[in-house]
Amino acid sequence: MMVRISIALLLALTPVTAFANQCPSTMAAIDAAMPNASLSEADMAKVKQLRQQGEERHQAGDHAGAEAALGEAKKMLGI
Repeated sequence: MMVRISIALLLALTPVTAFANQCPSTMAAIDAAMPNASLSEADMAKVKQLRQQGEERHQAGDHAGAEAALGEAKKMLGI
């Protein structure tokens, strides 16, 4: 019984670890794409805001929230 509970906990925590490791590489991709992006000033401001939100959420441990914000920024940048 304890083995099954341990396995269930391990499987439940695996996606959180994956999100945590992905955030920095996603932020780096956004940073690399911003200088060459042809967006309006308003859209670029929104991308920067989403990028900042993503970093703040990542640092706070909300990796799902960070990925959501960073994913929206990537979509706006076309990456």
